[in-house]
Amino acid sequence: MPPADRLGAHMSIAGGLSLALERGRAVGCSVVQLFVKNQLQWTAKPLTNEDVRLFRRARRTTGIRTVFAHATYLINLATPAEAEWRRAVDAFADELERAETLGLSFVVIHPGSHKGSGIEAGIRRVVAALDELTVRTRGYDVRIVLEDTAGAGNTLGARFEELGAIFDRVKEPKRLGVCLDTCHLFAAGYDIRTPGGYARTMEACTRTVGTGAVLACHLNDAKAPLGSGLDRHEHIGRGHIGVGAFRRLLHDRRFRRIPMVLETPKDDDWDVRNLRTLRRLQAKRR
Repeated sequence: MPPADRLGAHMSIAGGLSLALERGRAVGCSVVQLFVKNQLQWTAKPLTNEDVRLFRRARRTTGIRTVFAHATYLINLATPAEAEWRRAVDAFADELERAETLGLSFVVIHPGSHKGSGIEAGIRRVVAALDELTVRTRGYDVRIVLEDTAGAGNTLGARFEELGAIFDRVKEPKRLGVCLDTCHLFAAGYDIRTPGGYARTMEACTRTVGTGAVLACHLNDAKAPLGSGLDRHEHIGRGHIGVGAFRRLLHDRRFRRIPMVLETPKDDDWDVRNLRTLRRLQAKRR
């Protein structure tokens, strides 16, 4: 039996959180990723009872039950600057609270940038942040999901070993998960285009964090070549990765039930076209 459809896209919350689900259903999403507030602002007005009511109603009317969030891009849990780190932890705690209130499964976040302090120092900062956050959100169902990164500059998470080090050191690793981004993997040097390269990539994932920790995938082709370090997303099959990697990922039994969403450019009807391509790949035999 083929796996249940679990494909979708990141959708805008402009005009209200509930509209993201309506936009998702309009383009054919079965799952939706969204921001729980404006991604370019530190603070936002508290959620109202009406916000929550409309969101829950949209989940019922659209049939989109699997919804998760992406943290705002301002948050940097790896920063060496104390005031910036404290602001980041407080901001992420607020986003986790919003996600819990809305009944979301998890919030995806990039580990952050160590800003020149070094990988080890950056990992220590992320671990300290996650330990504080799990204490502040004790009893919550929502999980924190770390996304692999493309590797530009001083960002953490481009290597599975860095994500594994975070998992090994936090006090509550069961509150964590991993989101695999195909463009980021490729930009970081993991060649998922060939069967052998894909197998080696997943072996590295298994060895460090475990494929069971993977709770979501971002399906994006890459505008830049292998190992470029550039986070430049492209439409499925239109970039340097090609469709083979996506077919393998969609048919990988280890990820049979996890949600997979597009973060490709929002040009014209490309969400519809990319989802159609992914569903064709999913329907094909390996």
